[in-house]
Amino acid sequence: MIALIQRVSSARVEVDGAIVGAIGTGLLALVAVEPGDGELQTARMLQKLLAYRVFADAEGRMNLSLKDVAGGLLLVSQFTLAADTRSGLRPSFTSAASPEHARTWFERLLALARAEYTPVETGRFGTHMVVHLVNDGPVTFRLEVK
Repeated sequence: MIALIQRVSSARVEVDGAIVGAIGTGLLALVAVEPGDGELQTARMLQKLLAYRVFADAEGRMNLSLKDVAGGLLLVSQFTLAADTRSGLRPSFTSAASPEHARTWFERLLALARAEYTPVETGRFGTHMVVHLVNDGPVTFRLEVK
């Protein structure tokens, strides 16, 4: 499982012009599910998302997690993160999970997140989404759980 996380001042997802998920200060996580992903990878990714220290402490150092600052978490499915871009000029998506497998484990990640943390928002799986964000820093990290 791969997540591209961005520390944001605000972020929202629109589908067909309607806002389907929005947060203030927090993390926007673009998430890709890979073919071998399951319960272990999903649980480990959630723990990383909630505990990864990307927010500034009193000294301005990245020592605080999403939980520490009580920020929002916006989860957005993005299969393109799993693309193989090593050769040619067109990405290959053979390394991404099938839509059915990806939906199962993305929805499981969302359910686990909502059971453990608030607020958690999301986009809409399998639809064309427009993502608006104000990247704070900018701070962006790629997380991977095998």
